[in-house]
Amino acid sequence: MGLRDPMLRNRTIEVTAGGSQSDYPGFTSMAIQLAVDEATGRGGGIVRLDKGVYDIYGPIRLTDRVTLTGAGPETVLRKTDGFKSPFIVDADYGELRVEVADASGFRVGMGLQIFDESQKWGWDESTATITAVDGNVLRFDRHLERDYRTDDGGMATNACPIIEAVDVEQVRVRDLAIDGNKAANEPIGGCRAGGIYLKKARDCMIERVFVRDFNGDGISWQITENISVLHCDVRGCTGSGLHPGAGSHSSRVKDNTCVGNGTAGLFICWRVQFGEFERNVLEHNAVSGISIGHKDSDNRFADNVIRGNGNSGVYFRPEKASNGANRNKWLRNVIEDNDGFGFFVNAGSIDNELKDNLIRDTGAGRQTGDVWLADGADRFPANRE
Repeated sequence: MGLRDPMLRNRTIEVTAGGSQSDYPGFTSMAIQLAVDEATGRGGGIVRLDKGVYDIYGPIRLTDRVTLTGAGPETVLRKTDGFKSPFIVDADYGELRVEVADASGFRVGMGLQIFDESQKWGWDESTATITAVDGNVLRFDRHLERDYRTDDGGMATNACPIIEAVDVEQVRVRDLAIDGNKAANEPIGGCRAGGIYLKKARDCMIERVFVRDFNGDGISWQITENISVLHCDVRGCTGSGLHPGAGSHSSRVKDNTCVGNGTAGLFICWRVQFGEFERNVLEHNAVSGISIGHKDSDNRFADNVIRGNGNSGVYFRPEKASNGANRNKWLRNVIEDNDGFGFFVNAGSIDNELKDNLIRDTGAGRQTGDVWLADGADRFPANRE
């Protein structure tokens, strides 16, 4: 693969974190971030984590040409318990402060999420890291994205990504586990966060990562090019397992398993194009195995197993044909025992190729049909087995 050689050539140093003999001792997000910062200051390198459970209270922010690697599933990044407080003065666009009713559970270095009831999902939340706590005033490092109101349920929480990479290239995350501790944390939306979250990133790779119980999406990447997600396992998240979105181009999503997540196993969001989605197992997710919609076109879905999901195996979200999920190829997928249909095309999508897919109910009585087409859906050639 093209990105491998330049990434490896830039691995000039190795920095360690975790155990007492490491460069940065301590099983905390602070120790990991200090190791990342050293690698950043030297132009990139490998940050190697020891086995153990790390307490993560703020996002680990990766930078260009940094690889974060663990020792496999015994390297666990676990989100600390959540805390929240309403704010008592409106928090306005562009501000770097918020005054909360109770600051006792917040501290410097902690991740921060700001929202109100009208601006809570999609791109409307704001995320940051706390830089100071002055009485009941929290100061942070990113300008607020919206105007948030106290009389509309304005809230500050410490929900945040576990690993975050924004405006980066040639980042790699591999051989570790993420425990989102969802029972003790507030939810956070997948456009701004995830167990692993990439935004405006290119030529990056996530491989052999286990994500469990994040109160949001397992792995989310937005406004990206050439992102590879390989051999990962995402289970029990309240959002989707995998969430490419916002114009992400040329994603490679292969050999992953997404089981028991709260929405889709694979949520193909807006303008995801020219991706390759192969040999993934998408099972028992609450709202479809794959959800696809707005301008999600020219992708290839091959040799996936899509089984036992709610709301159909593959769900096309409502769109007019000009904005539909057009010209996708669906090849040799097993789509069985989902609620509803194998393909539920609730959209004006056109020119999808279905070839050699096995679409069936094995006796569970859940999957009532192969393909359902809404008015405006056109040129879905009959599946050939």
